[in-house]
Amino acid sequence: MIRRLLARPTGCFAVVVLTLLVVLAAVSLVWTPQDPFRADPFRQWAAPSPAHWFGTDAAGRDIASYLLAGTRTTVLVAVGSGVVASLVGIVLTAIGSLTTRWVREGTAVLLDILVAFPTLLTAMLLTAVFGGSLGVVVVSVGLSFGVTIARVARGEIRRIARSDYVVAARASGVGPLGVLTRHLVPNAAPLFTVQLSLAMATAVLAEAGLSYLGYGAGSDTASWGNLLADLQTYIGVHPWSATWPGAAIALVVAALSLLGDAVRDATDPRLTTGDRAATGTPAATGTPTDDDPAPGEPTDDDPATDAPGADRRAPDATTTTPGVTA
Repeated sequence: MIRRLLARPTGCFAVVVLTLLVVLAAVSLVWTPQDPFRADPFRQWAAPSPAHWFGTDAAGRDIASYLLAGTRTTVLVAVGSGVVASLVGIVLTAIGSLTTRWVREGTAVLLDILVAFPTLLTAMLLTAVFGGSLGVVVVSVGLSFGVTIARVARGEIRRIARSDYVVAARASGVGPLGVLTRHLVPNAAPLFTVQLSLAMATAVLAEAGLSYLGYGAGSDTASWGNLLADLQTYIGVHPWSATWPGAAIALVVAALSLLGDAVRDATDPRLTTGDRAATGTPAATGTPTDDDPAPGEPTDDDPATDAPGADRRAPDATTTTPGVTA
């Protein structure tokens, strides 16, 4: 799957961007060009230079250093929200697929109600009640998208649950938890992966939007949304300054969204079979290959050749078929 993922331009782009994001977040733990929070009144709105790669803002802070420190917040929110969404989605999917009929129907109705609430609005309500912090943003986005994952995956899980191998596993004594962890979740992993990448992209957007509105990370936390909120007042005078955080948010969200599409394309049997047909590679669906016997050639599985005393000699060339004269 990794080879097919990297063979696609969108998948390769997403992997490169997200790998670079993780590397920059790790580097920012030990090094930044300058102190991202140090204000210098004498360096207000400095143009990009070797000393200040992306220039400075109204307080004289180095924009490049602040952006680099903000990668930690972005990675933390994306990964944390993805983990919460996965756990919530798997639990709700299990409840809605493996329990009694009335519990399944009640869960379906509950999911239909909860999915109607927009993710950003839910996050704003929770942050207004519990206060603005990264933890509240992570939990709120994870809960909201976990409901979406459960609703999308419910039909696929129920289809897999009716498969012969799952029925056989239940008949052999495997419990509901074993069926879920051994068969249902692994076979629905591509669908979960696509939804997970969308959840992480939504989390990055939600964190930036909440911080921009003043509901997200505090002023003592480096956040791309906080930086964008500080620079938007001066966008008419210094348009280049707000370009950097906006471009960073757009690039990461695009990479996460494209990653989900690339994973779906690389794991969907219908698409991968089509790719093999387009490239001339024989698919594993009965297409003859060089190793396959020619038509009419006896094989080891032929019952006629395996019968005791069967004549394995080649047919006589003079033998005639009924109705045909030699």
